[in-house]
Amino acid sequence: MADYIEVRGVKIGAGIPKICVPVVGTTEAEIKAAAEAAEAVKPDVVEWRADWFLDVEDEDKVCAVLKELRKILGEIPLLFTFRTKGEGGERALDKEAYVRLNQRAAESGLVDLIDAELFTGEDTLKELVVCAHAAGVKVIASNHDFKKTPEQEVITERLLRMKALGADIPKIAVMPEKKADVLTLLLATVKAKEEISGPIITMSMAGTGLISRISGEAFGSALTFGTAGKASAPGQMDAKELRQVLTLLHENMA
Repeated sequence: MADYIEVRGVKIGAGIPKICVPVVGTTEAEIKAAAEAAEAVKPDVVEWRADWFLDVEDEDKVCAVLKELRKILGEIPLLFTFRTKGEGGERALDKEAYVRLNQRAAESGLVDLIDAELFTGEDTLKELVVCAHAAGVKVIASNHDFKKTPEQEVITERLLRMKALGADIPKIAVMPEKKADVLTLLLATVKAKEEISGPIITMSMAGTGLISRISGEAFGSALTFGTAGKASAPGQMDAKELRQVLTLLHENMA
């Protein structure tokens, strides 16, 4: 089995960690402008953080935005994400609406990946995996802790559980309270990568955790987030500068 996931020719998990640029905006005009800025830096993946969109509960308007995003992005893979309030997002959404929204996005034919949060429930995650895969869409299962860094064993267990539930790419982001927490995240990444076939995504947030965003190739994280405007989480670097750093590290790791 390949140790990468291929989406529109982008092999997530092979070679240099891939760069994902988030698109955030409250209106369609803001979202389009952010997408144009993202496309200009030629990222490997673009993430639409739909929880910022004021009309996100209107699924027809969401699909209209997705059509515009696809026009702007061309063949750049598009990740659809509604980040819930409990995991650092802009708003809450009840579970039924969360599932319907992600299903509609997956079935639209306009997105390549969806983000499904682990703690919406294991049955919910499995339901979204089945729906997405039926539509030819990959699933990033995710967990975000903006308060602390769990123990190493807990981080690894969550990544393994996401994979066992059918996710194509498990992802976890944690907040360091001290420098040693970054080492905890990196050690958990190494351990998980030893046990998981396929790519994983991990990061320690804020300035303290910045090293985790650029050292994925050394420790096993396949994708990192960079900005082309507004950041969607603390600690994200400018995408162009991030590309330079990742390339420099890759060329000297051989």
